[in-house]
Amino acid sequence: MTGEGGFAQELAEARAALAKATASPEADQAVPVTAEAAKGRISVTLGADGRVSAINVDPKAVKEGTDYIAEHVLAALNDALDQRATMVTADERVPDLGSIGESLAAVQDAGVRQLQAMSESITQVMAKLNGHK
Repeated sequence: MTGEGGFAQELAEARAALAKATASPEADQAVPVTAEAAKGRISVTLGADGRVSAINVDPKAVKEGTDYIAEHVLAALNDALDQRATMVTADERVPDLGSIGESLAAVQDAGVRQLQAMSESITQVMAKLNGHK
């Protein structure tokens, strides 16, 4: 049966695509976010993991004092967090690609075994029919 090989090939390709997605989840990760305050003199960057990866303060802002710096770092940080929140929604469930891959492998293995058994049965029936002619 030629359909059996095609079916197995399609499932193998789907499993390969899933494995690729599982192996490189960074392709689907959030990108770093940078927000500025104090007319661009203070910036805060959140990394792809959502944690603060950098705080930059222009030397001109230092002249304004620590309260000024703290106020604008806080503003930039909150802005960055707000930007990140719009990128990621808590309502979306992240699929477990590993479990999906395992389930797909089990379905493929069972399906291929069943198709092979059906093919053997058809071959036996055809042999019996051809023998009785």
